[in-house]
Amino acid sequence: MRISVFRRAHFNAAHRLHNPNWSEEKNREVFGLCNNPSFHGHNYELEVKLTGEVDPETGYLIDLKILKDIIYEHIEQRFDHKNLNLDVPEFAHLNPTAENICFVIWNILRQQLPEKFELKVRLYETPRNYVEYPA
Repeated sequence: MRISVFRRAHFNAAHRLHNPNWSEEKNREVFGLCNNPSFHGHNYELEVKLTGEVDPETGYLIDLKILKDIIYEHIEQRFDHKNLNLDVPEFAHLNPTAENICFVIWNILRQQLPEKFELKVRLYETPRNYVEYPA
């Protein structure tokens, strides 16, 4: 039986959208308030979807406690109450847009989960704005 399971998580983080190759004026024009030099924050909601075959012995696709622990250790502890631009090495040279944050999270989780699972990550930056990888 092929099925999908979902796990939600939450973290708060600050960031600044900024391209160092552009002038301050162009950064303000393109990123607006999100280019605030003092940063700004979001209450991110994360949804992780795993798809695969149910283990006939356990009845599980994956023990959701294991998935919960992976997300907590590798995402929540790494991102929660952090300044993404300054505190998270992946964004030292990568603009922390919702798209890039989602992709970074997917890559981190992909390294922690068996290849037998299809992985999809959905990241809500606001209740109305979200991104998903892979599309």
